[in-house]
Amino acid sequence: MPKIFEYLGILIFFYSNEHEPIHVHAKKGEFESKAEFYIIDGDISQIKITNILGARPLKGKDLKDFKIFLEKFADKIVEKWISYFIYHKDVEFEKITKRLK
Repeated sequence: MPKIFEYLGILIFFYSNEHEPIHVHAKKGEFESKAEFYIIDGDISQIKITNILGARPLKGKDLKDFKIFLEKFADKIVEKWISYFIYHKDVEFEKITKRLK
C-alpha cells in the first residue's frame, strides 16, 4: 500500500493491486473515500469522489479538505500513479501540514 501524501491527517494512498481508472484512496480514522481521475487527451477532465464498499465515507470538513487537496495536487497524483503502476518505480511520500487555499 504505497502512501503518497498526508494532508491534515488525511492519508492518501494506492493499494498495490490497483486498476484503472487512475484513482487514490483517502482515509482518516475509520472513514475512507476514493477519487477517480478521468483523463481525455492527456488532461484531467473530471475527478469523481466515490464511496468504498463497506467503509464509511469522508464527510464534513475532511471531505472538503480532500476536495481542495485534489484540486491542487491532481497532476502530481496522476504522475505518481503512472510512475508506480506503469513504470514500477517507487513513489515518494509527502506530508503537507499547511492548509491549502
